[in-house]
Amino acid sequence: MPKILVLNGPNLNLLGTREPEIYGALTLADINERLRRRAEEAGCTIAFLQSNHEGDLIDAIQGARGTADYIILNAAAFTHYSIAIRDAIAAVDIPVIEVHLSNIHRREAFRHTSVIAPVVLGQIAGFGAESYMAALEVILCRTGGISCA
Repeated sequence: MPKILVLNGPNLNLLGTREPEIYGALTLADINERLRRRAEEAGCTIAFLQSNHEGDLIDAIQGARGTADYIILNAAAFTHYSIAIRDAIAAVDIPVIEVHLSNIHRREAFRHTSVIAPVVLGQIAGFGAESYMAALEVILCRTGGISCA
């Protein structure tokens, strides 16, 4: 079964209190616990990191070489301008699924562009915490952890 790394960018440590009308009432700990339970149920290994610092996320992406089979990434604001995170993703041979709680394409114009989208496996946005769960289900489907139609 796959080893999965879940990375979360800036301000996601404030989930549950930060603009709940946009991001929902669940905390990042709540989301991580849901992911952990589902991964455990499927026999996967899952690890989590949240950082407000771009370099920490880059180090985690690079450090995942040889230790993670997939990365679920919510780069948050870094999505829209971090060429460094984009280049780190492109430099490692690990499929990355980009997730967003809100639909970035229905928000402010500056949020419409993802500089990381061209180097990720796919993007799931707009489903709140279920965006993360959907990413996990995609991984399970692609690795034989569940039967997919």
